[in-house]
Amino acid sequence: MSAHSTAIGVSSKRGVWGGGNEPLKASYGKLMMWFFLLSDIFTFAAFLITYIAIRVSYPAYGGPATEFVGSNEYWPIPELVFDAIPFVHGVHAPLVFVGLMTFILIASSVTMVLAVEAGHRNDRNDVVKWMLWTLVGGITFLSCQAWEWNHFIHGSEGGAVLNYINGISQNVTETVFGANLLVNEYGPASFANLFFFITGFHGFHVTIGVILLFMVFYQAAVGVYDRRGHYEMVEKIGLYWHFVDLVWVFVFTLFYLI
Repeated sequence: MSAHSTAIGVSSKRGVWGGGNEPLKASYGKLMMWFFLLSDIFTFAAFLITYIAIRVSYPAYGGPATEFVGSNEYWPIPELVFDAIPFVHGVHAPLVFVGLMTFILIASSVTMVLAVEAGHRNDRNDVVKWMLWTLVGGITFLSCQAWEWNHFIHGSEGGAVLNYINGISQNVTETVFGANLLVNEYGPASFANLFFFITGFHGFHVTIGVILLFMVFYQAAVGVYDRRGHYEMVEKIGLYWHFVDLVWVFVFTLFYLI
């Protein structure tokens, strides 16, 4: 091998791994975002695998859905638990509201794509417009989740008669309304515990995302990225927001469809 070809090979390796400011053609900021998202993938995967393991340890309800009542013996039927709509009383609408929540979050991912595309064109007005719509979508989703939690905690009008062990290790049989960390009218206590923890953890991520979206929206509106000469920050926040949306697809599938 000639000295010239050796020098080219060394130079090529140095350009990729030699500490340049864009290894593998990714900036430092985007690379760190990918590292963070990778660690978060492991965290969410561990939580969802735990949910699956606990879920399969309980039998499914075997009777007709119209006769379903909450019990510690079997896992609840999601479409009979999440069947309410805000401001509409007494209407049985299985998964309609949570389906609307999911649509809103996915739509916000589309507007995020449009904001990133506008950033590639250095189009300040379009970036501001699509970031605003993404922000509205995130806030709307959080508002919907807050209502859903409130309904889940307060429960139905009739409640369910359950036998459970209370906080002082005594067996208690009583009518239970809604859900808490010890007992819930819908089924085993672990169902409510997992629901609060996993959807709450995801909601925390959405909250952080909404804060970041507002910061980027404001900086774009006042021309910070125009002065920098690029809109890379929009792309980095876009990676985070798409991740949050993708995780919700798995949460939605496990909690509401299975």
